[in-house]
Amino acid sequence: MKEKILQFLSIVIVLILALAFVVRFAGPSLLRQYIEAGVGNCVKNPILCKVPDSNILKPQVDKNSTADFIPYKFPKMTIEAPKGFSVVQEMIKKYYYKKDPSKRILEIIYVLHEEKDFFLQLFPEVRKMGIINNYDFVNRMMFAKPAEVKNITDAFFVIIKSIFTPDMGEQKNAVMTRFQMKDRKGYIIYNLSKAGNYFSCDVITDADSYYKVYAKDKNGKLSLEEVFAVISTLSEPDQ
Repeated sequence: MKEKILQFLSIVIVLILALAFVVRFAGPSLLRQYIEAGVGNCVKNPILCKVPDSNILKPQVDKNSTADFIPYKFPKMTIEAPKGFSVVQEMIKKYYYKKDPSKRILEIIYVLHEEKDFFLQLFPEVRKMGIINNYDFVNRMMFAKPAEVKNITDAFFVIIKSIFTPDMGEQKNAVMTRFQMKDRKGYIIYNLSKAGNYFSCDVITDADSYYKVYAKDKNGKLSLEEVFAVISTLSEPDQ
C-alpha cells in the first residue's frame, strides 16, 4: 500500500499542476471532466461516487473473539489475525504456519502504519485547507465525490481517494460506513459477495496514529465482526 502511495505521488503532483491550469482558465464543469478522464466515473469506478452512510458502527469486541488469532510483529506495528491468512506490512510477509510449503494461503491481509501527522507531512499544503490531523484528512477524502468537484481542493481529494481505495471486487455492491471503538475510529469499506469478501479499513487512534488494513478473502470466511476484532489488536511494538 505504501509503495502504491509513493508511486502515485509524482502523478498527483503533475495532476495538481494541470488542475491549477484548468481552474485558472476554465470552470468547475471542465474540471470535473478532467477528473473523470484521469481517475474514472461512477460507472467505471463506483467507489469514487460513494460516501459513508449515516450509520456509525460501534462494535463491541469480546476478548474471546481474538483467542484463536495469530500474533504478528512487524518493525512498525503489531497485529493479530485469524488462522489461514498471510499478513503483509509493506513488503514484509508473515504466515500463520512455520516452514510448511505444502500449505497454500488464499487469504491475505495487508497492513500499513504511519505515525501522527503522516498526511500533513506527506502533503503540507493541506494545512491551508483546514486539515490539522490524520483523521481530518481521511474524513475529507472519504466524502470526496467527482460530481461535487468545484475547485482544486475538491479535485485533490478525489484523486487521493482513488489512490487509497484498493480492489473491492464488484464495487457497486460495496458498503462504506464510519466506525468508532474504544480508542480508535475511522472508516470501513466492505463488500461481501459470492466472489469473496473484501475489507478496506482506515483506522485512526486517539493519538492520531494511522493504520490501513486491507483484507481480501476469496473464500468468504472472514466476517465484518472478525475484521473489527483484527482492528482492535492493532498497536505499535512498544505498547
